[in-house]
Amino acid sequence: MPTKGCWPLSQPDCLFCNLVANGDHVHAADGFVAIRDIAPAAETHLLVLPERHVDTFRHIDEFPDEEAGRMLRFVAAVAAAEGLDDYRVIVNVGPGAGQTVFHLHWHVLAGKALPGFH
Repeated sequence: MPTKGCWPLSQPDCLFCNLVANGDHVHAADGFVAIRDIAPAAETHLLVLPERHVDTFRHIDEFPDEEAGRMLRFVAAVAAAEGLDDYRVIVNVGPGAGQTVFHLHWHVLAGKALPGFH
């Protein structure tokens, strides 16, 4: 496991690092961006990406507390800016949980009834 602060800001071969740098951002602020998922699983499906490359939520301690707090506030602000009242926020951690891109990201889903947890 990496030690605190050793993750690079970006990795050239990372899809999400490239989207942070050059993607079609629908929202951006304070080191975070939101993009629309290219394969939406709901009527609204956004991905929230930190600028800093961290592989997975398992390494959330790589973010200073203030930055982690800003990340959560940004997720909420993105949902509010999209006019969402009812929505789901999902973080897949590891391949067994469905994570396919290893750059920490949050899914914000809304729209028609979403199956699953209640």
